[in-house]
Amino acid sequence: MTEELVVGLDIGTSKICAVVGEVRPDGMVEIVGMGSHPSIGLRKGVVVNIDSTVNSIREAVEEAETMAGCEISSVFAGIAGGHVKGFNSHGVIALKNREVGKRDIERVIDAARAVAIPMDREVIHTLPQEFIVDDQAGISDPSGMSGVRLEVKVHIVTGAVTSAQNIIRCANRAGLDVYDIVLESLASSEAVLTDEERNLGVALVDFGGGTTDLAIFSQGSIKHTSVLALGGDNLTNDVAIGIRTPFKEAEKIKIKYGCALSSLIGKDETIEVPSVGGGKPRIISRELLGEILELRVAETFELIQQEMIKSGYDDLVISGVVATGGSSLLPGVPEIIEQVFNMPSRIGYPINIGGLKDIINSPMYSTAVGLVLHGVHAQHSEKKFRIRDTNIFNKVISRMKRWFVNGD
Repeated sequence: MTEELVVGLDIGTSKICAVVGEVRPDGMVEIVGMGSHPSIGLRKGVVVNIDSTVNSIREAVEEAETMAGCEISSVFAGIAGGHVKGFNSHGVIALKNREVGKRDIERVIDAARAVAIPMDREVIHTLPQEFIVDDQAGISDPSGMSGVRLEVKVHIVTGAVTSAQNIIRCANRAGLDVYDIVLESLASSEAVLTDEERNLGVALVDFGGGTTDLAIFSQGSIKHTSVLALGGDNLTNDVAIGIRTPFKEAEKIKIKYGCALSSLIGKDETIEVPSVGGGKPRIISRELLGEILELRVAETFELIQQEMIKSGYDDLVISGVVATGGSSLLPGVPEIIEQVFNMPSRIGYPINIGGLKDIINSPMYSTAVGLVLHGVHAQHSEKKFRIRDTNIFNKVISRMKRWFVNGD
């Protein structure tokens, strides 16, 4: 991977997708390659079969390499699953030189990060929300400001250590280094939200195959994140049970004939349904399919709304709800969101990118495109990535190298 190429790897429950982005001199990101492969080894966003996941990653990456005409060695990987938890924290330090320097910003963020976290969890992100110099709040970058006391409010995202390690292990076994692990809803937000929405207040709902992720933004910073272990696979399961058909056939029927709002379906519309065990196909009303889907979609968004109210940030969501992810493509989803939340909604497609726009112009690729955009911003901020946390020896060597570089 050259400096100009950034690769996002979305390891999802229904598909694994690799997207290659090239950074133009003007800072615009052009998508130059994409590969996608059905995901077999994940359940509800968590790796349950390493070999199957490794094979799917290899297939997706090879396809992306062929399209982009490059060799992929490093990726930004996404993480999701019910184990992901977010909470807000607060840090305070005294300013030694009466002026805020880079080291002070690092110190205050470290102070906010110094909270007791169980041994089986690790911090995935520490995201600054706002800085406060003395009593002046709402500062996004306090560098160079005068004061005696610096505070920061941060949003900390934690996940199960084993789930994060399994993602790194799968990528490593597929021959890839993992630059960083990124919360999937955070990545999707990079791809589909506008600056106006972030500032005014918006709820991003990533409606995926295994999980539905919520991220609330206001005043340009993240306020709340959570992951619900319900997604498109639950819809398919309901369809399979409700109309008594195999799971694979239920998925095809959902994609071809599904609608999340039964009132949008004509009364006399019918569909042919294959029976379980190779029996004779049956004809059923399409309205029945709509009713099954409507119940589950409404329930999923009602749970997300409860989570929003519980967070205490529901009043900040002024510009409405943006839904993205593969399951948001189901017709009728925006209407159900508007009914449940009683606010405007839209489906989020990847924006602010060039290149193969027509190929990745779908909500199902929002996370992978967002991982690329996150990678571009992260590279510019010179963040230190965890590259292949294989053993403690490598960590010590890399830390010593950094000392010598910084010492020069």
